[in-house]
Amino acid sequence: MNGTATHRTVIVVGSGPTGLLLAGDLATTGVSVALVEKRPRKISNLSRAFGVHARTLEQLDARGLAGELLATGDTITSLRLFRRLSLDLSTLPSRFPFLLITPQYEVERLLERRAREAGVEFAYESEVVGLRQDDEGVDLDVRGANGAVVTRRAAYVVGADGHRSAVREAIGLDFPGVSVIKSLILADVRLAEKPEDVLTVNGRGDAFAMIASFGDGWYRVMGWNRRNEVSDDAPLDLDEVKEITRRALGTDYGMHDARWLSRFHSDERQAPHYRVGRVFLAGDAAHIHSPAGGQGMNTGLQDAANLSWKLAAAVQGRASQGLLDSYEAERHPVGRAVLRSSGGLVRLARARNPLLRAARALVSAFVDMAPPVRRKALGQISGIGYSYPAPRGAHRLTGTRVPDVALEGGRLYEALRGGRFVLITPGTYEGPGVREGWLSVKRWAGDRRTTVLVRPDGYAAWAAESADTAGIKETLARYLG
Repeated sequence: MNGTATHRTVIVVGSGPTGLLLAGDLATTGVSVALVEKRPRKISNLSRAFGVHARTLEQLDARGLAGELLATGDTITSLRLFRRLSLDLSTLPSRFPFLLITPQYEVERLLERRAREAGVEFAYESEVVGLRQDDEGVDLDVRGANGAVVTRRAAYVVGADGHRSAVREAIGLDFPGVSVIKSLILADVRLAEKPEDVLTVNGRGDAFAMIASFGDGWYRVMGWNRRNEVSDDAPLDLDEVKEITRRALGTDYGMHDARWLSRFHSDERQAPHYRVGRVFLAGDAAHIHSPAGGQGMNTGLQDAANLSWKLAAAVQGRASQGLLDSYEAERHPVGRAVLRSSGGLVRLARARNPLLRAARALVSAFVDMAPPVRRKALGQISGIGYSYPAPRGAHRLTGTRVPDVALEGGRLYEALRGGRFVLITPGTYEGPGVREGWLSVKRWAGDRRTTVLVRPDGYAAWAAESADTAGIKETLARYLG
């Protein structure tokens, strides 16, 4: 790759969950992929995320990884946001009606293994120091561990390199936003007393704390103390973590043996664009928000699932005009919605003002009483409630998430494995797309007559109540080239 132009190469910068899923998806479809990472090769056991929501589990199921990940943690079916507000995840219309509590490093471990098996080239200790692009490709200047700078050429580059993204800076995009919480503390500890729940959350007075079990004897603690909001580099010891936990939860559960202590601040920021020419942003490089609701890693993984099949189609010369633009059109509004919902939760949780406290009580009561509001909140937090814009006059299913429906001989998310479109039809189809391996044709398990073309990310690209072979071929020509 060094110094050469290639129309079949994508470089992904950043080996967190977003970059790993994206790179693995591309390689699975036959695209040549290099993954550039500034850090040495190591999956950190000190990463922040610990919750995997239903929609992310569905995406991992479509890659054959959900079952193995479920074995690494515990599930909860009730998500408590305030003392009087809890959401019943067991009502989610999903194969995974719960939140999986497992550390981010377990997600990374599975995604890295998949990417390696698919043939992704990993370049560790490699820092992006320059970027130029033209109509044919992108030149990426990468400084290796020995200090030498090498220029790599690719058809496309994706920046999945976190909130301090070198790729975002190189293409000149701002990252506007504000700090929501000035001082959060994180710690991984052992406990002398086991909490009753897998996830324990509460706020009291000026303190908030959360404890999540990793299932291996270690617990993640997160909290803040409004009376001690200091800079990120201020010293942090276990005594301070204990104090915050006691103030918020009434006990510190006998914390001891901290293996990691960290202080950070929580921002709300979003890049104005997710695409500039042949360069894309995904995950924390595109958007960051408060940890409320545990949506950060999950939103990034959904970015990757949306972008990967579109990039594969472009590299393989079968993308329709505007397909790559649809990534920003679909995912930027979702990122904005996550910023608003997670930020709103934090502001209500931190409310000092009596009016805001009253608003929090009102929100809790209203959600409990109004099923449509509760369903919308569940859909946003879990990720299964988001849909993408559909053309005027399109079938009502177009742009919506397709659940894991039963098919003859299996189910949809098994059929999605391999990064293919799936045509669900009551009849038969043996035309273009099948022989090339871009399309899998399945029949409904029941007597349903609707024909649905499901995108590789599990959303309906097109649907019709009645469709003949000619109509299906015309539709597939638009989506498969």
